[in-house]
Amino acid sequence: MTISRRVKATVGLVATLLIATTGMAGTANAAPSSSPGYPRFTHEGKYPQNTPCSGSYQLKYTNRANVGGRTITLKYFYAGGCGSFARIENAPRGCYAWLDRTRERPSGTPTSWDWVRESVDPGIDYAYTQVGNNLSGRVSRAALVCGTTVHSRTPWY
Repeated sequence: MTISRRVKATVGLVATLLIATTGMAGTANAAPSSSPGYPRFTHEGKYPQNTPCSGSYQLKYTNRANVGGRTITLKYFYAGGCGSFARIENAPRGCYAWLDRTRERPSGTPTSWDWVRESVDPGIDYAYTQVGNNLSGRVSRAALVCGTTVHSRTPWY
């Protein structure tokens, strides 16, 4: 392994540990897009670091998918006082971190939901969504989407 590869691997590991332990998601600049029903609930429309739960989001799910020869990581974070957000890492442009959130408490498997997504910015390889409020019985899930293909999705939480 070359020195630059070691540095990249170390920096990536440190960033992942900081995010997992502090809940801070870094700074992405892409404009989010969403369905008409988002934002609707408290804390929605805000990034995780701009909520009262900043620093307390916990990693609940991690999935990986191979897209075009790259292993992309999908992460789902949750904080009991604010809700959840999705993050993707090692992703090329054209990929999105996607968060679905039900409109109300589902009875069984959800059949309708609202969503928010964030694209990967030029020059970086990650993206994260604004918060989805999956409190009061609502549930949410994260997805990795590249183009129009869903490559990975977490369970509802």
